[in-house]
Parts: sequence; structure tokens; C-alpha cells
Amino acid sequence: MEQRKLVLFIASTLDGYIATKDHNLDWLFKVEGEGDNGTSEFYNTIDTIIMGRTTYDWIVEHEEVFTYKDKECYIYSRTVKKDDKYVTFTSEDVSELSKKLKNKGGKNIWLMGGSQLISSFIKEKLVDEIIVTIAPVLLGDGISLFKKNDFETLLRLKSINRFNQFVELRYDVLKD
Repeated sequence: MEQRKLVLFIASTLDGYIATKDHNLDWLFKVEGEGDNGTSEFYNTIDTIIMGRTTYDWIVEHEEVFTYKDKECYIYSRTVKKDDKYVTFTSEDVSELSKKLKNKGGKNIWLMGGSQLISSFIKEKLVDEIIVTIAPVLLGDGISLFKKNDFETLLRLKSINRFNQFVELRYDVLKD
């Protein structure tokens, strides 16, 4: 059985931000895309989602129905919150959760965000693939896709796709 991959799939501005400082994503919806910019195709390759509490809270606040109820969802949170029928809250070590999920059967795992959680998974060399869709927007400031760190991560470009004004870059993460 082939091991599942942990895949970071996210949109970013050209200058490397995933949201404004106040978590606003309006910039993303002002860009002319093509269909859903490859999201459905990616969504069909995963059955599990990992996201941070801020990302989860944004989704709950901005969506009428929890969008990912057909997937197994893990929400990283420092504060204890009761699981519900759609999500499991966790503060488990990222390496432990990753190992547990990768070794169980199924499709790939989507690391959704935010940037603090992304940094934790990358630092521990748990991310197998990075797919970033770049929007032609310069925010100048905001929440960075990647936090400043003290480690190096090498990537290998797999493909480039264009969705009208968006460009999707797919990378394999090179492991030592």
C-alpha cells in the first residue's frame, strides 16, 4: 500500500501573503480565475484535512454550511474545544498526527493552513507536496504564507498551471 501524502494546497498573493492582518480574503475574490482554479480536482484527491483554529473559525464565520463535512477534519487548537460531528480538535504533536494519518489507508491529506501550522509541519519535514496558487495581487503586508524560520526546505518543481489570472505552482518537497 502506497503511503498517503500530506499536501499543502493554498492560495497566496504574489508578495507571499495568505490574508490581510485582519484575516480578510477579499483580494482573492477580486481576481479573475477559471472555474474553481483547480480546487475540485485537488479536493477529489484527499479525504482528510488539517487546519489551524483561526482558519477553522474563519470558515465557520463566513460559510453558511461547513464546507468540508464529507472529509475527516482535524483542527489544531491551543484551547480545548469539544469535537462536533464534522471536526476533531487536537493539540497532538504534528509528527504524531502525521504519522498516524499517513499510515492509515485512504487518499491524501490536505494541510490547509494557517501559516503557523504550515511552518510546524514543514519544519518537521512532514509535508510531501506544496501546491500554491498565486494571485496577481500585492498586499504589502498581512499574514505570510511562510513564517520566518531557521531551517531550509528544498523543493522540486513538478508543474505549472494557469487559471486565467492565477498561476498554480506544484512542488515536491525534497527530503534529506
